[in-house]
Amino acid sequence: MTKIAAALIFLIMNGYVYWYLGSAEIIPDRALFAEFPNELESWGCMGREKIDEKTIDNLMVTDYLSCSFYRAEPNSAVHLYVGYHERQTRDRESGKATAIHPPEHCLPGSGWDVIDSQVVPINFLAEAGAGPAGEAKRFIIAKGNQRSLVYFWYHSRGRVIARSHHKILWMFLDRARLGRTDGSLVRFTVPIQFGDEEAAEATFQEFARTVTPLLSDYVPN
Repeated sequence: MTKIAAALIFLIMNGYVYWYLGSAEIIPDRALFAEFPNELESWGCMGREKIDEKTIDNLMVTDYLSCSFYRAEPNSAVHLYVGYHERQTRDRESGKATAIHPPEHCLPGSGWDVIDSQVVPINFLAEAGAGPAGEAKRFIIAKGNQRSLVYFWYHSRGRVIARSHHKILWMFLDRARLGRTDGSLVRFTVPIQFGDEEAAEATFQEFARTVTPLLSDYVPN
């Protein structure tokens, strides 16, 4: 009964945020991802990727960064996606939800299978003195013979959040206290070359430490 009651409370809160808090929200000032640097220390973006309009309409994303970063070392490639949503409520006229789509729901539709899933601590912001520690989801995904390491989290008002229901809870509280529901999805994808998962992990750790402290200009705290 306790689990059922908790689930009902979660659904009621979710509906309240999407339907009844869908107007008069505060949209914070932020830098556009068009201004995000293409050169980050030894890493370079080799060209911004443009998402087609149909996908943009489906994601309901306000602004985004999508680019593969490389450096002049073997097995050093990381795809970075950051999608910013200035509000995460349901549009009263169209009925479309503007909330962030969880990647674990989208990966199977694109042909990738999740073969390992964990929730792990993320301390990049805390180490840089730019925010609190948090959690991320860590996936190993597979498509045929391809393997990739994926890390993602919800970067919302200075928090690093792994779990969707935690994101919803904080969004509810921040809408009530601050008038805001904005947030973003941050996702890193690292190809696993020759089965070397440790090398992919090291690549992620180094690149994420470089990128994460920069995000607060584009994803407001």
